[in-house]
Amino acid sequence: MDTTDIFLYAGYLLIIIGAIVAILMPLIQSLGDPKSLLKTVAGVVIIGALFGIAYSSASGEVAAKYIADPFNITPEGAKMVGGVLITVYALFILAIVGIVITELNKLIK
Repeated sequence: MDTTDIFLYAGYLLIIIGAIVAILMPLIQSLGDPKSLLKTVAGVVIIGALFGIAYSSASGEVAAKYIADPFNITPEGAKMVGGVLITVYALFILAIVGIVITELNKLIK
């Protein structure tokens, strides 16, 4: 094991610690204000519903060359990736629309 491996594992550890802290600290802060926690749960539920709709509309078709080695893509995996992509596209469009509406609102005021 050389220093590159050690630094990679240290980086992985720091990313994991950062992700845990990023998730736990807002939860700890929101215990004092349960309404903010309710807003967070509502956002997660809405994104989950959006993913459910995207997953159900995604195609599970896989080209023959991707079914075999080295890819081994299954129809379920292709449908999951398609659902994630459709969700990301929808959230991107929603963000752009939100930015345009906010700028127009600022322009009017």
